[in-house]
Amino acid sequence: MTTATPSSSYSSPSTHLSGNAPRWLVAFIVGSAHISNRSAQEYASTLVEPRPVAAIRMSEEEMNPAAVPAPVKDVQGDERWMSQHARFVLECKDAEPEVLFVGDSMVQLMAQYEVWRELFSPLHALNFGIGGDTTCNVLWRLQNGELDNIRPKVAVVWVGTNNHEHTAEQVAGGILAIAKLLTSRLPRAKVVVLGLLPRGEWPNPLREKNASVNGLLRSRLPKFGTVQFLDVGGGFVHSDGAISPGDMFDFLHLTAAGYRAVAKPLSDLLLQLLDETPEERRTSLV
Repeated sequence: MTTATPSSSYSSPSTHLSGNAPRWLVAFIVGSAHISNRSAQEYASTLVEPRPVAAIRMSEEEMNPAAVPAPVKDVQGDERWMSQHARFVLECKDAEPEVLFVGDSMVQLMAQYEVWRELFSPLHALNFGIGGDTTCNVLWRLQNGELDNIRPKVAVVWVGTNNHEHTAEQVAGGILAIAKLLTSRLPRAKVVVLGLLPRGEWPNPLREKNASVNGLLRSRLPKFGTVQFLDVGGGFVHSDGAISPGDMFDFLHLTAAGYRAVAKPLSDLLLQLLDETPEERRTSLV
């Protein structure tokens, strides 16, 4: 966003004045009050220079690069990302989900495992995950059709580990922007933000960054009354600091066992938010 600049339409001699006051402010005083340049300079020096209009209107999310909506650049030339987005938008036209999952590959790949069919398909869940997405990409998708015509009772957000160009503070801000958008567009829905998982076989800076993001979310999300934070990564790091390939086959993406460890606490929370016990859910399906 470009910032507004003061008008340059003034042609008074005040533009040649020296002093601490902004020239545009002095010119405004001279032009509007018909007082001398020197008096205008003295008066202007006592005022606090206002922020440009654009900066006043700019929210914290817009100033945060991790909270700027953006589609993925089609560097490979096959438009796969946009095709997936278009498919999600089409799904919104007919689907009546109770739960919406949105995020990156951690969300996307969950649908390939039995645990999805066992625990989440019965909740009439939509899976809007795309591999490689950042907070910026998810924001863009949600603002461009992926929330149209649907009214889920719960929205689950899992994204942020791909924001390699952003700091932990910025990533947390991007996730908060997504939560804010969801609560605005879906005022009756509850939002669950999943914590970022540890990554890499051994301790590394990206693990530390993800842990920092989680800490920031834990402290800031409570101000959103309908948003909950759920940390699902507590059991993946062993006592020696290692992550097992049995849980993450590439030390980032989850195996079937890894997804089951994540899915159980998430499923329990979703059922609570939907005000149903597992037994009630099974009965309603029958």
